[in-house]
Amino acid sequence: MPPRGDRETRHSPPRVPRGTSGRATGDRPAAPTSKPRDAFFDNAKYLAIVLVAIGHAWEPLRDGSRAVTALYTLVYAFHMPAFIVVSGYFSRSFDAGPERIKRLVTTVVVPYVVFEVAYTYYTRWTSGDPDRAISLLSPLYLTWFLAALFIWRLTTPVWGLLRWPLPVALVIAALATLSPSIGDDLDLQRVLQFLPYFVLGLLLKPEHFRLVRRREVRLVSLPVFAVALAGAYWITPRWDYAWLFHRSSAEELGEPGWYGPVMTLALFGCSLLLVACFLAWVPGRRTWFTALGAGTLYGYLLHGFVVQGAKHFGWFGPGWVHDPLGEITVTLVAAAVMTALCTPPVRRVFRPALEPRLEWAFRRDRAVQGV
Repeated sequence: MPPRGDRETRHSPPRVPRGTSGRATGDRPAAPTSKPRDAFFDNAKYLAIVLVAIGHAWEPLRDGSRAVTALYTLVYAFHMPAFIVVSGYFSRSFDAGPERIKRLVTTVVVPYVVFEVAYTYYTRWTSGDPDRAISLLSPLYLTWFLAALFIWRLTTPVWGLLRWPLPVALVIAALATLSPSIGDDLDLQRVLQFLPYFVLGLLLKPEHFRLVRRREVRLVSLPVFAVALAGAYWITPRWDYAWLFHRSSAEELGEPGWYGPVMTLALFGCSLLLVACFLAWVPGRRTWFTALGAGTLYGYLLHGFVVQGAKHFGWFGPGWVHDPLGEITVTLVAAAVMTALCTPPVRRVFRPALEPRLEWAFRRDRAVQGV
């Protein structure tokens, strides 16, 4: 949202004129011009989106289980930050040019409208609230990420002009925790509080990702995760994990104002440490799930219907589901469902909603046509 589930673009290959090196005629392409996908980032996107599904599946299991709540807290501390950092990294080239804006409209704005309407009707059915209104200004359920991605990408050129973009983004996020009056329009609390992770992604370079993938970082990450899990288990009854959602101010969470900026900086540091540990274990080679990394937006938006449906039909009701074996089963099922939703057949079915071809809706550049 995610990084996008973009299709590989195909370009018309250049012709090779006679007399040049290579083929004598230009009837065949000399070389592919499309840049190959990086397996590491596709792997990272897939693993992060699977953790998103698992986290949502654990939500109904938290009551009465300190262990599940601790795992839930640990996962929520880094899975969306990791996804947003990678989204920022792939937004570095956004320059607000005509082609970029077209792409933003077709792959972010249109899916936002489609799924906002779809989730509203689906929620009317699952919640028994037939009067629930459709509001494009109040993102429903998972659509908040599309609204956030739209705003973040539009501001990308601004961050490129600032001398200290990350400190500025952190100040904005900290100030948001002091402002309960921001309201729910476009879920701006989340947009602003998650902003530093996106800006960090804009600042990262390939060598930064190579740095966290070194063997020594991979080894250090194991005790870090162990300590983090133990810390999550200890802190579970002592604080409100709603801080990890980044959608409320300090006042709304019942804390004094100064607590917000402190938590902003503390969570940013902890989340980045865990994101680095997570990325350290992401495979850099092609694996069986690498191709699924291109469909993470599909899995992200579609799995919400499965989660809400599971709650509506009472699938979390039986007692055995809340036993250790049941919790493991729920985890595996959530991972399997997310995996299936990222596959090419599912992407082909839902591509008109998530990656529509809307050339008819945009004016053609006359200068390009030579008119």
